[in-house]
Parts: sequence; structure tokens; C-alpha cells
Amino acid sequence: MTTPPIRVLIADDQMMVRQGFTVLLNSEPDIEVVGQAVDGHDAIAQVSGLMPDVVLMDIRMPGLGGIEAARRITAPADSTVRVLVLTTFDLDEYVYEALRAGASGFLLKDASADELAHAVRVVAAGEALLSPNLTKRLIGEYSRVTRTSLRVPHKDRVGALTERETEVLSLIAQGLSNAEIAGQLVLAEQTVKTHVGRILYKLGLRDRTQAAVFAYETGLVRPSGRMA
Repeated sequence: MTTPPIRVLIADDQMMVRQGFTVLLNSEPDIEVVGQAVDGHDAIAQVSGLMPDVVLMDIRMPGLGGIEAARRITAPADSTVRVLVLTTFDLDEYVYEALRAGASGFLLKDASADELAHAVRVVAAGEALLSPNLTKRLIGEYSRVTRTSLRVPHKDRVGALTERETEVLSLIAQGLSNAEIAGQLVLAEQTVKTHVGRILYKLGLRDRTQAAVFAYETGLVRPSGRMA
């Protein structure tokens, strides 16, 4: 049976960006661009009608920006749409806010065609685009600011996790894939997947991106990547 292509909606106020990404993604056999949106309001409206798997969302758009649009798109408990935010700057403070709003990762607008397609596939598969060091640095930088406002001891927040699940969570926050976590902890990859699922369920989190942000904000992992 043929697997249906990954359905993508591109939201960006620049027509050339939308059209360029459309051409690049439509050249991939397993990806189909089903729509283009000019701002956040347009993206939300099109998501309800087109039901894409992934939304490529620019952060800075007139009217409703990408952060609030991402929050509204991912807020429903039954939402399966993944948001991949686009940015021009790798250390844009708004990127961190987008991750907190429910985005599954971010991608620089000057990414290559291969990087773009890979990012879409990773996010569509339910993974977080957190491997690049830039992403980890950004999360660590801005979580130091937000962590103080939470005033919740990390032991209280992660108390429901087993010792092994806590180890897995800390490695997720460092950007490791399931295969890399399996190698480091000497576990089967399927076992790691099971741990990840239990972590998300116990903490009431949507995906690995939220798990990574949670780990930093609760102080479980320091910005350096080490466990507290």
C-alpha cells in the first residue's frame, strides 16, 4: 500500500519564500504542498480546511504572527498538526517563544533543499527538530530567564518519572535522537521509544520539543546540557 505524502502548508508573508519552498518541497516524492498562507490568521483558517500534517510558519508576519498562530493551531487536544517555524536569525528570541507555544522545531530560511525536506519529515514523524547545536543553545539561553518565573522545584515536576525516564528526558533535552539515546544508555531503540511515550503521557506533554523545554524550565537540565 502506498503511503500518502506529507501534506504541508506554508505560511509566510513573502511570496518569493512561499513559492520557493513550494517548488523545493513539491520536488520530493513523499511531500506535497497543499496550500500557502500570507499570515497567521490565514494559516489558522487554512489548517481547518486543508488539515496539513506540517505547517511551515514564519515567525514575523503582519497581523497575527507565527507564535500566536502556532499556539492556536496546536492548542486543541486532538490536533495532529505539527508546526515548524521559519526564522532568518538562529538566535532569535522569538524562536524560543514559538517552541513554548507548541512548535516542534525551527529552521533557518537559508536552509538547503535537503535540510528543508529532512526537517519536514522529522516533524511529520512526531519527532522534534532539536539536534542542531543552535537549537539547544537557544533553549538554554532563554530558559534561564523563564525558569525563575515558574518557581516550581524540578523534583516536584518530575516526581512521577522513574530514574530511567528521567535519564531519557535529560538526553531528549540535549537533542539526542532515540537511536543516540539507545546507544548511550545501552538500550534497544524500541525501549527508548516506550520510555519517551511514557514521559510525554506522565507529564502531559505533546511531543519531544515540549519535553526538552520542560526539562530546561524545571531545572532538570542546565543550559550546559548537564543534569542538575
